[in-house]
Amino acid sequence: MKKQKRARLIYNPISGQEIIKKNVADILTILEGFGYETSAFQTTPEPDSAKNEAKRAAISGFDLIVAAGGDGTINEVVNGIAPLDKRPKMAIIPTGTTNDFARALKIPRGNPLKAAELIGKKKTLKMDIGKAFDDTYFINIAAAGSLTELTYSVPSQLKTMFGYLAYLAKGVELLPRLSNIPVKVFHDQGIFEGNVSMIFAALTNSVGGFEQIAPDAKLDDGKFTLILVKTANLFEIVHLLRLMLMGGKHIDHRHIEYIKTSKIMIEPQTNQQMMINLDGEYGGDAPIKLENLKNHITFYTNIDDTANEIISFDQDELVLEAIAQKFAHEVDDLNQLMDEDKGEND
Repeated sequence: MKKQKRARLIYNPISGQEIIKKNVADILTILEGFGYETSAFQTTPEPDSAKNEAKRAAISGFDLIVAAGGDGTINEVVNGIAPLDKRPKMAIIPTGTTNDFARALKIPRGNPLKAAELIGKKKTLKMDIGKAFDDTYFINIAAAGSLTELTYSVPSQLKTMFGYLAYLAKGVELLPRLSNIPVKVFHDQGIFEGNVSMIFAALTNSVGGFEQIAPDAKLDDGKFTLILVKTANLFEIVHLLRLMLMGGKHIDHRHIEYIKTSKIMIEPQTNQQMMINLDGEYGGDAPIKLENLKNHITFYTNIDDTANEIISFDQDELVLEAIAQKFAHEVDDLNQLMDEDKGEND
């Protein structure tokens, strides 16, 4: 007799203004229609609630774990199963604020039932996972530098209410406070030694809702996209932002180091604290070692489907892009005026 497959839904009840709570029963019905014996676990405020349940479910022999929530919930579930020798398949139902990982996999956002239905298409991808500090895992981004303060500075209530707009407002506030930090960065191609204002080690092409920061990132090639920003000048940073919004043209700029690498070691060259952001949350301080675990977890994905109806767009996202581009153009105009005034005075 063939053993029946088992699926465990792990969901964050407060993610996305509690949208998931209204859909749990229907999601379980969808999974049962795909041949799974299903059950659900509601996360609690206790630390590592989703992580511990994911580990328990994996060890108990569940074939599929469905993580429903924001990037933080997905990160926790990955951290629960990534260290294990035998890992179940994963699917995600995105209901958070940024949902970077869902963007990379082309999973519908804000529609839990449509996201669950993708499992029935049986499209899977063996995804790369990042490993940090030898015992912590991440799915999207490891970052350091001045602007990583943005994640810690925006209150969770504002993130829920205003999404990207809250991040953008805080980002604009922090831009003038950017500063350079002397670092030594080891990678597959050699060593970078110099001053940087920001460091990104990306696994996907979506960072903070923008899909052009690492435009050629691959999900399964065993490589990070390492980006080093070598300026803290406000106008130069905004110029880089504008180039990014114009189709990822920032990657060839002289203030950018753009490197593909399977391993990274970041060593600050001063006693100044360098906080590390892992998937949007504080993950510790540098020095840090990062390793790309190639094809480590199998995810259900919609990566081959580019139909417009399957990729949802939030109104906040469209507003964010418009505001960011307007801001970039305004600062460029100001920079041009300053250059003209300087020329007249010379």
